[in-house]
Amino acid sequence: MFLKQIFDPECKACSRLDTFLSEVKKKYPAYYARPVAPFGDKNAKLLIVGLAPGMHGANATGRPFTGDYSGLLLYEMLFNFGYSNQKKSETPTDRLVLNDCRITNAVKCLPPQNKPTGAEINQCNHFLSEEIKILPNKSVIMVLGNIAHRAVLKAYGLKLSTVKFAHNKKFELPDGKMLVSSYHCSRYNVQTKRLTKKMFADVFLTIQGLMV
Repeated sequence: MFLKQIFDPECKACSRLDTFLSEVKKKYPAYYARPVAPFGDKNAKLLIVGLAPGMHGANATGRPFTGDYSGLLLYEMLFNFGYSNQKKSETPTDRLVLNDCRITNAVKCLPPQNKPTGAEINQCNHFLSEEIKILPNKSVIMVLGNIAHRAVLKAYGLKLSTVKFAHNKKFELPDGKMLVSSYHCSRYNVQTKRLTKKMFADVFLTIQGLMV
């Protein structure tokens, strides 16, 4: 279990999200439909930051990128690069284990249309900030998409103009950790080939070079 300053399973700070989760739970009684905890190695040197739980993925299963399309490419890459013992993440009981890697989200609750408001991102940002603080020295923070990119900058108290989002771009943060940005592995990005398997693998190669 993660410390409460890193994750609060009972958080109801965003009334819009809390109301929406209640509505989703009524429609899909079997769904998890609560704030989704970070998943993976608590002592990881690689922290992957996504946007928010997906309706029929993490929101349903209770584990980041599990059970939805966005997780297909992500977990395949994690397996290929030695961060996971399994190539797929389908259910929270599938015995998947992450090694030296942890996955979290900029916003811990499912937002309507997968679009959190600026206020909701800011409200949840203290969890991300505290999670970053417990990372070991020389860790790498991989962000999936611009919202996650901006959330990490906010967590550091940096201006959003400090470094613009770009795919496979690396940036040294004030505490020596490295920020590496990637297009999000969403269904839309993958199917339109905005993000190809090679492009995603190249990001992991960049990370691999920073971890030596």
